[in-house]
Order: sequence, then structure tokens, then C-alpha cells
Amino acid sequence: MRVYSTTGGNCKLRTIGLALLAAIAGTGEPRAATTAATEALRLCAAADAAPPAERVEMLSRGLRCAEEAERTNSRDAAAHFAVFCNLGKLTRLRRESSGWLMILGDVTRARRELDQALALAPGYAAALAAKGRMLMELPRWLGGDPELGRILLQRADSSGAEIYPGSHCDTEDGSCTDER
Repeated sequence: MRVYSTTGGNCKLRTIGLALLAAIAGTGEPRAATTAATEALRLCAAADAAPPAERVEMLSRGLRCAEEAERTNSRDAAAHFAVFCNLGKLTRLRRESSGWLMILGDVTRARRELDQALALAPGYAAALAAKGRMLMELPRWLGGDPELGRILLQRADSSGAEIYPGSHCDTEDGSCTDER
């Protein structure tokens, strides 16, 4: 799923109710508990299509929304995934200019958030795919594990759920596309 809109940056919270962690049609995909988590995920997705000069601000705003969603409901898997998504993309941008050593704390935090999302919703296909890609991209000295990454990508892809940023992930190189 790709989202191109960059409007509506308001993170105003609204509790949806106790059904917030219910799986969508058995796919293991959690529903976001707050509008802040939904907005954070939207911003993370929209950053891919945004002009490079706007990405850092958009991802920073998404990270603030995701952190607000976590403070409201620490059991919201989508909020934890939104922190991972926005922080992960910000970290990737910083890594391109600063190298691995300058982003160690962010990598650790991003991984912790992703692990929390999966602990809350083990079948969350987008989080499984993200963890698989992360394990394939990270150097071994930072916890990278290409073989486990491929296994997680296969598990996410076989779930039949739409995977962000695409609906199919290549288990060889970790790339995801919008086409099956």
C-alpha cells in the first residue's frame, strides 16, 4: 500500500475501544488504537513519495505521532510499528550521511520497537517483513542475520496480507514491491 497524501499532520488522539488489537480477518494485522498511530503510519508511507527535502520533517512528525500513540496505549502494536517505521527511515537517512557508528542507539531502539510490535501481534505481516528486511540489511556485528531475515520475509509473504511497503517481498534480496 502506498499513500501519497502529505496533508493532515494533526496527531489528535481518539481512542477506538477495546477491539483495537483484534486481528483483521485472521491476518494478524492489528488495528491502530489511536488516530495518532494511523497518522504516523500514513506519514511513514507517504515519506517514500515525498521530495527528499521534505522526508526528514515528515518522518520526524510521524515519529512524534507514533510516540504519542504509544504513550496513550503501550499495548498498541501498530503504534510500536509506527515508531519503528518512522525512526527506521530517519535512521537510514542518517546512516547514508554519517555511517553506522553514529546511529547505533537508533538501530537499537528501532529493533526494540519492532520486537514489541511482534510480541503484541505475532502475525503482523508488515512487522514480520520489516524485521526480515532489517535483519538482511544490518551487518552481523549489529545483529544482522540474513537467513532469519529470509525466513521472516517468507512467513510475512505467505500470510496473504498486504505488506508495507509492498505486497510482495523478495526473500533473496529483501526488496518489496507493489506487485505479486
